[in-house]
Formats: sequence, structure tokens, C-alpha cells
Amino acid sequence: MQDLTIGLSTQGRPITALRIGDGPMKLVIVGNTHGAPEANTYTLAAMLADHFRANPHEVPSAVRLYIIPTINPDGLALGTRFNARGIDLNRNMNTNLDVCPENDWRTRVFGAYGIISDTGGPYPDSEVESRVLRSFLLDAWGAMFLHSAAGNVFPAFCEHAPSIELAQTYATGAGYRYTRFWDAYTITGGMHDWAASLGIAAIVPELVTGDEPEFDENLAGVRAVLAAAEELLPAPEDRRENEVVVPALLWRYWKMHGGNDLFGAPLAPAVVEGGITRQVFERAVLELHPDQADTPYLVQVAPLGRSWTPPGSAAPTDDCASPGCRRFAETPHAIRGSFAAFWERNGGLQTFGFPISDEFAAAGERRRMRQVFERAVFTQNDDGSIALEPLGWAFLVRERSLAPTAAHQVR
Repeated sequence: MQDLTIGLSTQGRPITALRIGDGPMKLVIVGNTHGAPEANTYTLAAMLADHFRANPHEVPSAVRLYIIPTINPDGLALGTRFNARGIDLNRNMNTNLDVCPENDWRTRVFGAYGIISDTGGPYPDSEVESRVLRSFLLDAWGAMFLHSAAGNVFPAFCEHAPSIELAQTYATGAGYRYTRFWDAYTITGGMHDWAASLGIAAIVPELVTGDEPEFDENLAGVRAVLAAAEELLPAPEDRRENEVVVPALLWRYWKMHGGNDLFGAPLAPAVVEGGITRQVFERAVLELHPDQADTPYLVQVAPLGRSWTPPGSAAPTDDCASPGCRRFAETPHAIRGSFAAFWERNGGLQTFGFPISDEFAAAGERRRMRQVFERAVFTQNDDGSIALEPLGWAFLVRERSLAPTAAHQVR
């Protein structure tokens, strides 16, 4: 049994989880996505945590059960449905990963009572709370997102069979109504749909009321799921991309961070060395670190940028007074403009690390600005878009040329 802090909210409040059990099957209960208006789900999650803390024997040996009382502590404290930036966290996830366009993320969304507002966020996974959840569910087998108030249980939208079976089991146990999907309006950017797109069995139990925790009913629902966990919860699956097998958790990380568009295709099978699973993609090397489970660093982008020497002259530094410029205490270098926007949108510090150069123009390429980060090199294309340099290709060529079996080259 362990109490964890899995991240911080926009305003710096801790987001915590209780872990019970050590089994391979990670099942997560997420409470209070919608802050103060659904505070009864916070109360329910806290009561469930207290119950299983006192009765850990109810969690089967094959299961690791996690309970997150609130994923939106700012909304709970501020008396709002949204996070501190006014974003609906259950409309902010990247649901463009599945094959159902109806639930794709968008800025303008349906919210409570069918009210339409621009609360989906500026882009998918823009909010720090969404990214905390994204990292924590990377290795999950199942996830249950508590909401109120409708008295039903529904699975992910896009015909995900494990989610459907999980919802039916929970509904039967809790005595709630099972419905195939939320039929009042279309939910876009929903946490449950995002999770199912990565192969996680995902459901939304909706409490009947907006103020009571309905503990007995939901404890019965959770117990029903735990009793059938080995039949209900699908193990993360390896996938095949570009005719190369990608291990399950590397694939999930690759997919949720942009897949081919950001990292490119896998170039070679994964290898295991020193307990770390490593795989080369066109623009990055991804590493699975099992000792970092339940942290944002279970999968990491290898720090290939640190070995990349800028071939051009550094651009003059300034006082970082321009809008959008950001300087870090850990490095003398700053990010600004389109590089800063790309860095933030695609994962920021966790994905790319700190800048280790200023922007510079490579010799003979005056229109192609570059910047080196710990884990990537950004290049600005002629049309103004940003792309990653093919560091994965360079790493693979270097590794193969240094291998003992590599043929000598004569020039």
C-alpha cells in the first residue's frame, strides 16, 4: 500500500493516488474531473480509498488498484467545473487517436446541460492535469472515471469491446443503468475515449445524484469489477508499425505523443539492455524504464540532443523580453516564438528537456533556423512549421558502424 503524489495542478495543488496491491493489472479509479459541481465523486473516491486501505485483502493478487480522489483539485477549491484556466478537463484529451471522428477533440464543446462553450482547450492535452493523467495511465489496463449525475454507466464511444464489458459489469454490480454511450450530446475530448483508443478498458459511472456519494452502490460496482478483473482487463498489447513490432508501452507513448508525425516510424526492433527496453524511431530513441513506474518517466526520449554539436553560429541572445520568450534557471538558453510553441504543445520539458543552445542558422541555410534541446533538435522549415531532426537515424547508423560485426569501410 502506498500514497503517491502523481503531479501538480495548474495552481500547484498536489494530485494524489492511493495504491493497493502489487499485481500486474493496473486498474485506476479517477474521481472529481469536474471540480466543485461533482464534489460528490471526490467524496466517493475518498471513501473508496478509506475502505480499501482498511480492507486491502479485497484487491485480488493480480491487481494493482489506484484511487485518485480528484484530478481537478483547482476546480474543487475554486468552486468551478473547470480547471484554473477555465478548461473542461473531460473535453481536453486527444481523442483523435481512434477511428471515430464524432468524438474528436475540439475547442468548442458541449458541456453540462448541453451548454456549448469554448472550453475544450487551445489544443489536445493542453492542460497540466490532462498530461498528469496521460502519463499515469500509460501502463493501465483499466480506468473508471467517476461523474454525476445521471445514474448510468457507459463505456468508450468507439466500439471498444473490453470497455463495453467493463461498463456492463460495473452497472450490474452497482445497480445503475447501463447505456451504450452518453446520448444527451456528443462528448469530445473525453478521458474514457482517449484511454480506450490506447487499448485501456475505460468507463464512466454516473452517480444518480449530484450531492450524495452513493458509496454502497459504487463499492458493489468496484467489487464486481475486481472479482472479474482477469476476464475484464486487457493487457497492453505490442503493435506493428512500419512492419516493425513496437512493445506495448513504447507504442502507447509514441502514439499519444504524435506517432509518425512527431517521432517518425520505428526503424528496428526493440532491444533490452540493463533492464531498459530501447527502440529507435526516425527522429528519436524511446526508452522504457521499469523502475520509473507510476512516474512521468516510465517511458523517456533518450537525450540524443546532448551529443549534437550545432554546426552554425549562435544567434545573439537578448533579455528574453519578447512575448512568449521563456528562460530557464537550469540553462542560459531561452525558447521563443514558433520553437517555444512547438516545445510546449508536444510535451515540453518532459519530452524534449531543456534547451542547450540558442536558435542558430546552419551554414548555407539562412532560412532554416535550428535549436538544440537535450532530447531533440528542432528545425524551422521554409513554410514556418517545426520538425525534429532525424536523430534516430543518426543514432542507428552510429551504433551499427561501431558494432563489432560491422564491415570495415574503405574510402
